[in-house]
Amino acid sequence: MPNQHVVRKDKGWAVKGAGNSRYTAQTDTQSEAINIAREIAINQQSEVVIHGRNGKIRDKDSYGPDPCPPKDTKF
Repeated sequence: MPNQHVVRKDKGWAVKGAGNSRYTAQTDTQSEAINIAREIAINQQSEVVIHGRNGKIRDKDSYGPDPCPPKDTKF
């Protein structure tokens, strides 16, 4: 499933699936875009990639199976 990217767009923010040419949603605030991306990622068991105003990735949240789960540690 494609990751959902939250990106800056003109005077607002947008959600765009990785590899898609079109935006899935456009909002006024980054917070609104993150909420939409999170709902999609939960449904698709994928990841939300949050970009800052400068375009660089500032955070990621995973909502699918973890490909690298932590090792079971016993104390």
